[in-house]
Amino acid sequence: MDSHATAGNDKFLWAADALVCPSKIVIVASHLSSYIFPMVNKKTQSKLKFHPVTPSRWKDFEKLFGDNGACGGCWCMSARKTPTDFIKSKGAGNKRAIKKIIDSGKPPGVIGYSGAEPVAWCCVGPREDFVKIQNSRTLKPIDDLPVWSIPCLFISKLHRKANLSSKAVDAAAKYAFSKGAKIVEGYPNDTRNKKWADPFVWMGLVSSFEKAGFEIVKRPSSSRAIMRRYKDAKSKSVK
Repeated sequence: MDSHATAGNDKFLWAADALVCPSKIVIVASHLSSYIFPMVNKKTQSKLKFHPVTPSRWKDFEKLFGDNGACGGCWCMSARKTPTDFIKSKGAGNKRAIKKIIDSGKPPGVIGYSGAEPVAWCCVGPREDFVKIQNSRTLKPIDDLPVWSIPCLFISKLHRKANLSSKAVDAAAKYAFSKGAKIVEGYPNDTRNKKWADPFVWMGLVSSFEKAGFEIVKRPSSSRAIMRRYKDAKSKSVK
């Protein structure tokens, strides 16, 4: 589908299978296994904490994504499959596929909690894990450097006004760096201060990535940016 995307319709890139998709970071313990942020939410004063999604967290992942697998039976598999394979696997097939990845011990992203409640998700992994990105003309590599990619994120509907997206992106980048990544790349939408419906911003917003310390390295269209964060660069605080 993305092979036909143009600057004018880029906000609909992969739309058919889209997901609806204040202080410095504190690293928990002495390693990069989880990340804590003060929660910005009028309804709760608990802290937002991220963990890599491991087999023991499957039930929380399942709860966050709900019966629809976030949206349309995706289960965060859209970027990992060709459009044809994705459609064939929508629903139960995609759910089995993501569970197999999680059960393999190779976390496909980080899950965020408000207290004990799962509220946020950010997918991250080596670019080559994501078939749709690899095949995309719009998102073709800008150089030969190895990168990890953030192809999507998902926030619980009740928490979408709590400024969680930048925190999810930041936690995902830090997890990737802890696993050896030198560059983390995102492909967010640039809405230019216009309101877009949630299904069209499942790859995130430029503003959220900027808050997480990413910088624009290329604009393949007026509404899409390729952004990077480098491990050796100073990280901005996520507020």
